[in-house]
Amino acid sequence: MKAVIIDGYVDEPACFGVPPYISPYIRYIAGALREKGLQEENISYFTIDSLRKDITEAPRLINRADIVIVLAGMTVPGKYLRSTPINIGEIESIFSATNGTKILGGPIRLGFSLEGGKKAECDIISNTDACISSKDIEAFVFDTTGDNAQSPDDYNHRFRSIEEIGRWSTKGSFIIKKHPDYPNVMCEIETYRGCGRKQHCSFCTEPSYGSSDYRPVKDVVSEVAELYKHGARFFRVGRQPDILSYHAKDKGGEIPEPDPQVILSLYRGIRDVAPDLKVLHMDNANPGTIATYPELSREIFKTIVKYHTSGDVAALGMESADPEVVRANGLKAMPDEIFEAIKIINEVGRVRGVNGMPELLPGINIVHGLMGESKKTFELNFEFLKKVLDEDLLLRRINIRQVMAFPGTRMYGNDELVRKHKQLFLKYKEMIRKDIDMPMLKKIIPAGTVLKDVMCEVNSERICFGRQMGSYPLLVGIPANQKLGEYIDVTVTRHGHRSITGVTYPLNINTAPMSLIQELPGIGKKQASLINKEVPFKDANDFAERTGKKEILPYISF
Repeated sequence: MKAVIIDGYVDEPACFGVPPYISPYIRYIAGALREKGLQEENISYFTIDSLRKDITEAPRLINRADIVIVLAGMTVPGKYLRSTPINIGEIESIFSATNGTKILGGPIRLGFSLEGGKKAECDIISNTDACISSKDIEAFVFDTTGDNAQSPDDYNHRFRSIEEIGRWSTKGSFIIKKHPDYPNVMCEIETYRGCGRKQHCSFCTEPSYGSSDYRPVKDVVSEVAELYKHGARFFRVGRQPDILSYHAKDKGGEIPEPDPQVILSLYRGIRDVAPDLKVLHMDNANPGTIATYPELSREIFKTIVKYHTSGDVAALGMESADPEVVRANGLKAMPDEIFEAIKIINEVGRVRGVNGMPELLPGINIVHGLMGESKKTFELNFEFLKKVLDEDLLLRRINIRQVMAFPGTRMYGNDELVRKHKQLFLKYKEMIRKDIDMPMLKKIIPAGTVLKDVMCEVNSERICFGRQMGSYPLLVGIPANQKLGEYIDVTVTRHGHRSITGVTYPLNINTAPMSLIQELPGIGKKQASLINKEVPFKDANDFAERTGKKEILPYISF
């Protein structure tokens, strides 16, 4: 039996799977197929981007496959540097090219849209010529494949069990070697899913996964160990709504009580089985948990900083700084509680790490178009962010989006404010980028900061765009093309709203183009031209004597 898995990418509030990330779903599907007896060589894997480029081998394999599986779903779609999620036309085209069993699943089961601010529609995907998994695609694949398989038409859709994920996550770890970015693949690691709150946010899709189903620490560590054996060096503990609530204790209140010892066992265990990992980051943290249990949360963040790698981000779901919107939508915390959460993370994590970025900073997610929103909401959100900036607190990332309403949520059919406030939203968003993001970025990484291990990803005309591997990596523009896939160190020279410009570090002054020389701190086009006329230089003394520019010696080589 031969199977083809197509990764159309996923982007959820608690799971990311756009390159260089690979989602857990892909590995679970591969593991389920292996458990049903398929050999590794009979399981083909393509990202949708690689499929678009491959006009011979991939179509041939799809045509001859006994089963073709498409994973897709963007519940919080964003902008991506070099990847484009799958669209409905591509899904239909893939399925029309095979006579085998056709399975579609992932977050797309909740509805489909490629743009925030629009309803996610279900009737679009129901028209595809495929079996659509209405719960867990990996369980669907397992139950309808191989010996004792059920007919997809008679199949009773179900969620996978924790025990199954414990097996499938390790059995499917081999699939990362078939990713086009391998070995530069960021493995999203699941600790649990399903929100443990008694009341859920009006727009949230996490309740569609059921109650919180914590994976045993030993299973998560075993998965990391197996991925590590297959060459994985980049990990993010990201597939959970709140890392602080992993194996939390239900005390009968709205928010369960964190268990610092569990987080310690998790992080120490990962470090033990992956001693030479290059990145260990996290994602979501509930600001309500931090506000309710500040000391326990502080202890957990200290553990994370001890065992992780620098440049980490704790994404906080603020959603709104308007108390009326918080109440109307059952959001996680009030503005003053979120502010305290930001302070606690800054206290623990703002020291600069070895890769040039602070160890751990908070990120903020803001959602517009929610019930109860008014023009005052925009003012309150801006004032909140301005307060954070003025009080010298750092935010690594401010994500602003309009709500996407999914069937089954309270927001569905109540998102008329998205359209009503569209122009106000765009104007306000630009104001935040200019007045908050840029000055914040200058505080986080001042000019002259050296960022380590920036991976060169895209050459566009005379600019190379790169990022450090990480949870929410900063986009770096280098004004000269570089060899793609290589890691370089970069000196920060200028700041944009959400990105920076930099030059290779140390810059070989004798061979560097003018476009890079003029970016050095304190050097413009005129000085760069004068320096360029004097090359080559023997050493630092020769350079200082002939140019008088001693201040750039820390950033150059000869």
